[in-house]
Amino acid sequence: MNIAILTGASSGLGQDFLKALTSCDLDSIWIIARRAERLDSLASAFPNKSIIPLPLDITSKDDLIKLENKLKEEKPEVRLLINNAGKGLLSDFVTADGIALSESIALNCNALTLITRLTLPYMKKGSAVINVSSIASFAPTSRMAVYGATKSYVTSFSRALREELKPRGINVTVVCPGPMKTEFLPVAKIEKGKSTAFDYLPYCNPERVAKNAIKSAVRGKAVYTPTAFYKFYRLLAKILPHALVVKFAKT
Repeated sequence: MNIAILTGASSGLGQDFLKALTSCDLDSIWIIARRAERLDSLASAFPNKSIIPLPLDITSKDDLIKLENKLKEEKPEVRLLINNAGKGLLSDFVTADGIALSESIALNCNALTLITRLTLPYMKKGSAVINVSSIASFAPTSRMAVYGATKSYVTSFSRALREELKPRGINVTVVCPGPMKTEFLPVAKIEKGKSTAFDYLPYCNPERVAKNAIKSAVRGKAVYTPTAFYKFYRLLAKILPHALVVKFAKT
């Protein structure tokens, strides 16, 4: 049984990933998020596809054990793992909600790492991992210091893991989009007028991001950054000192 596993499936980019996956040659798609009703609704929208809702909190040890047990029972061949779940917070660090920051680290870093570790034994040559990072991983980002740091972890982890998995023929692609008009914005308390960067930066199309991310992973690419604008920013962040880049990367 060839399957894809998608986290953060219930909203935003996750829904676009699910739509893109329904066009892939898969026996089943496992969709993971906390909101069971939302997952059931998404599954029912594709009645001709085998979509398995798994209402799990992937920051919970008990729920990770549930996923581990399901993998052991089903023994699927995971052709594609998409670590899409993530959250951020726009705020000065000193006034930010400490619990919210801790939750971001747990979801963006810990959960992504553990889901990948649980899933890799069920992946074979030709399989791929997609880790959703951000342009915020290219350089430190003030007012989203923790979010940017977690995404730097995702990007670094993905590149290292890709090198480790080359002998097994498993690719890892890290996806680094710019802002998108999704549920991420209100959850992160990003509203019009709160951030010059978010008010004026070009926004990425989430449907296009999802489709091209999967294409990039299948083609064996290491990094997918949408649009020429953000590709240019990625280049600048590579060649310029971060002490300089951080000054114009303010949110």
